[in-house]
Amino acid sequence: MFWTSIARSVTPPPNLGKALQKLLPSRLPSSLVARPGNLYEVLSRTPSAGVGKHVYQLRWFQKNIPDCYWVVTRSQFKCEGKHGKAWGKLVWKGRPVSAREERIRGSLKYTWAEGQSQATQPPLRTAS
Repeated sequence: MFWTSIARSVTPPPNLGKALQKLLPSRLPSSLVARPGNLYEVLSRTPSAGVGKHVYQLRWFQKNIPDCYWVVTRSQFKCEGKHGKAWGKLVWKGRPVSAREERIRGSLKYTWAEGQSQATQPPLRTAS
């Protein structure tokens, strides 16, 4: 009872964020920087090894293919997260393609990012 009343009465200082920022190095380690890379580099940065994350190939964005991504179901890493294997379910243009998990191909060949692909420009309308 005594401790709960003290905990409720203590408020954090208003500049707590700035104080924490001073404790961090000016440049974050490469393992914490969110940038595109091969699939295993992107997934190995997450605490759950990427399970449940949405990832997409950057070329889908460049080809203007919206709402496409893989939902990662499991992964195995080698060589400090630069190589490995990953499995998931593909969602293509907003529709699930496979009900079962399958091996994610092109993981080292293409550049990957977290999230889902977005359309770069609105689709062309045809005259009807």
